[in-house]
Amino acid sequence: MTIVPEQLFLLGNLGTMITYAAITVVIAVPVARAGQLRSNKLAVATALIFLTAAVGHGLHAYLAFEGLEHTEHAVSIGWVWALAWWNVVTCVAGLYYWTIRRRTRALVGAMYPDPQRERLEHEAAAHRATFEAVVAHTDDAIIGTDLDGVITAWNAGAERVFGWAAGEIIGQRAAVLADDAGAVEQRQKMRMVADGAAGVSYETRRFRKDGTPVEISISVSAIRDRAGQPIGYSAVARDITAKKEAAERQRAVEERTNQAQRMESLGKLAGGVAHDFNNILAIIVNYTDFAIGEAAGNDALATDLRHVRSAADRAINLTRQLLTFTRGDTIQPQDVDLNAGLAEVHAMLGRTIGEHINLIMVPSPAPVLVHADPGQLQQILLNLAINARDAMPDGGTLVLEANTAALDGGELDMQPPLPSGTYARLLVSDTGEGMTADVAAHIFEPFYTTKPRGKGTGLGLSTVYGIVAEAGGSINVYSEPGVGTTFRIYLPIATASGAAVPAVLRQDTPPPGGGRTILVVEDEPALARVVTRILVDGGYHVLTATGGRQALALFRQHTCDALLTDVIMPEMSGRRLAEIIHEAAPTLPVLYMSGYSNGLLGTTHVLDGDIAFIEKPFTAHDLLHKIAEVIPSQNLIPGYG
Repeated sequence: MTIVPEQLFLLGNLGTMITYAAITVVIAVPVARAGQLRSNKLAVATALIFLTAAVGHGLHAYLAFEGLEHTEHAVSIGWVWALAWWNVVTCVAGLYYWTIRRRTRALVGAMYPDPQRERLEHEAAAHRATFEAVVAHTDDAIIGTDLDGVITAWNAGAERVFGWAAGEIIGQRAAVLADDAGAVEQRQKMRMVADGAAGVSYETRRFRKDGTPVEISISVSAIRDRAGQPIGYSAVARDITAKKEAAERQRAVEERTNQAQRMESLGKLAGGVAHDFNNILAIIVNYTDFAIGEAAGNDALATDLRHVRSAADRAINLTRQLLTFTRGDTIQPQDVDLNAGLAEVHAMLGRTIGEHINLIMVPSPAPVLVHADPGQLQQILLNLAINARDAMPDGGTLVLEANTAALDGGELDMQPPLPSGTYARLLVSDTGEGMTADVAAHIFEPFYTTKPRGKGTGLGLSTVYGIVAEAGGSINVYSEPGVGTTFRIYLPIATASGAAVPAVLRQDTPPPGGGRTILVVEDEPALARVVTRILVDGGYHVLTATGGRQALALFRQHTCDALLTDVIMPEMSGRRLAEIIHEAAPTLPVLYMSGYSNGLLGTTHVLDGDIAFIEKPFTAHDLLHKIAEVIPSQNLIPGYG
């Protein structure tokens, strides 16, 4: 059989139709199964191309078939027009396909669903959603700007930190958050980033919408396009206001602790100086008294000795000031109204301070009672007032005030720190020269003075510090050079009022020793001889040792009625010596003596607060009274051999 061209045309179109139809099925079925007939536009457009082509080739095949069957008749013109219009449809499908194709780079990946790719895209979308949630809800401020500093992005953290809502701030320049200096700094940092810096981190101050400052730690980096060119800036800012305040409080606490430790060290040093000096003074005073007693009838010699005694008394007063600084001065506390004390000092100063000083007193509206030594309160006010007067050589105003104040326990520059509570307060203010911070940091140290040589001992303010600290109070100083100074003295308010307890008056003549034996332990031989002479003259028998080991040997060899021992000694302290002796004789009376104050020794736990103690330098009268107090009458304890 001979195949004519019409038959070949028919077969070719049928084969092409079947092929295009198969391709349409291959494309459309996976897309339909994946549910992407609406979303995968490129695959749908491709399927339409092959579908329309298959239909077109089917029409050509039909027309060829009609031509073979009806060769004597011409093909209907309607079929020709149908074929033409279908070709138009095919062109439209091709145009749609071309449009979608230009938008899609990865042809195969876009046409055919890839489960792995879909999973990755889904995960990426989930990660983006998580990241957007983190950005939206983080406490840190995340801000985006363009190259001109205009804000383009603003998260919820930025709203919390700066108080601006996103709708209010987007479109404004970031400089709205800064003052003039901060705006200049901000431009400098942005310029550094634009010039190639990977990122810039720094701490600075910005301002909230209401104008309150906020300390922030900020990191600025560039936002770049695909070509690496900067198109804006991103900034992450963290509010560190609370952190910086906490760091400042910690620094202040450490500074106060260091100051307290330094004052404690200086107090121990001052106590040590007083201890050694008091040993010397005890020798001078008592030998001078001995000499005065022997100089009867020699008026010139007695006068000279009294001058020596007077100078020794001045030295004793000086060491007492040192001991006051170390919290050891002997005091007679009682309930005192600050207003009354203020009035006494005001009257005293009114007569002596000078006409160039305007003296003002501002008493408390109601009585304010403190449990303190009245003389020491006067000493505080007088020392501060004299310093204020010296700071106003050309005149000025001095104000003395009394009132109460509530403290929360977190106040700065309190020396020493105080717990929270309500306190009585004395204020001494002047309009004098003032002090720098460096000077104010040292004013309570003993022997520190800014006065010319010979004009001050440097013990006035250290004495004030000692008195206040001993009373359980604190001092605060505020001063500015050229403006003036204010001292604030805080003292505990008396919890119960009552009449002042009068001091117990000693008898003029100490009771006789009656031959009782006293074991004296003193590592300073000269002072040991003085003590021995006083006790012997008072009717006592004395065993003298210069150290703990010798004292133990004497105790085991002899009988004694009391132990009189120095507290601080080499090799063995007086406390340890008494403990060893009490193991053999538990009821033996012990009297401690020291140039250190009883307060200092109690604070350092060298001695208990209820022990019998006499402070050097002491007079014969004081020592004989004190030793008589610790020895019960008719007391006699045998020694142990």
